[in-house]
Amino acid sequence: MLKGGGLKMTSDERSTGEVATFLALTVALSTLFYAPIIATGNVAGGNMLYVGGLMWSPGTAAILTMLIYRRNFATLGWNWGGWQWNLRAYLIPLGYAAAAYAAIWLTGLGSFAPSANVARIAEMLGWPGASAAMVILAYVALAATAGLIRGVAFALGEEIGWRGFLAPRLISRFGFVGGTVIVALIWASWHFPLLLFADYNGGTPWWYGLSFFTLLVLGSSFVLSWIRLRSNSVWPCAMLHASHNLFIQSVFNPLTGPTGGATAYAIGEFGFAVAITLGIVAVYCISHRPEGPDRPA
Repeated sequence: MLKGGGLKMTSDERSTGEVATFLALTVALSTLFYAPIIATGNVAGGNMLYVGGLMWSPGTAAILTMLIYRRNFATLGWNWGGWQWNLRAYLIPLGYAAAAYAAIWLTGLGSFAPSANVARIAEMLGWPGASAAMVILAYVALAATAGLIRGVAFALGEEIGWRGFLAPRLISRFGFVGGTVIVALIWASWHFPLLLFADYNGGTPWWYGLSFFTLLVLGSSFVLSWIRLRSNSVWPCAMLHASHNLFIQSVFNPLTGPTGGATAYAIGEFGFAVAITLGIVAVYCISHRPEGPDRPA
């Protein structure tokens, strides 16, 4: 729009330019890590260095965009956000994951801690002679504490980009629901190369895994947007993201054994069970979304 004889960009136009720059940088940086992951066919390839770099691509892109446009880095939400929000962020994924897997075990869609699974965990821990109960308790305790440190370090890279930078801009422009849906679609699409061309899947047909993973990401995005706006911080988002990955990928999946072909369709991030329980939490977050201006400071 023209004001005072000169061309002046509106805030929406500036935001659009920043978002476009962020997305372009995210694609460029991510491609550097998609390539070796797809070449090896293994998300854990390179001793997790490839996926670590990939997860930090959105965060790096956000930081570069802030530098290019000379924005205040405080708007990324660097403040701690309070212990109560970080504790909630840690416990929320435990709640919806535990509910999903309890239903799987009780209905016979999967079995809890079969001997073969416990033996693999015992071998990994170096405790081949320990009792099953000791192995399970020790493994869960270690994963839920020490495993969280690496999880937050990796998840923070994504969350600086998706929730620190992108979500506030899109929610401010399109509202809580509209902005969050757009973030979810971008975030899900960012994972698709790993689902389609590497081993980031649950062993089901690609269309099934991709569909339920997208629903899972949509539910996660509403919970993460809610906690970002409520806490005014990116740290609880990183905590929730890390907790989600930790309990589903490192705790409940390894403790669940197959009882038939249906197990793969129920468990993990590519099955229906967690998508349902997480969807229930997402509905709560939508109905209790913050009122008033949606842009966090």
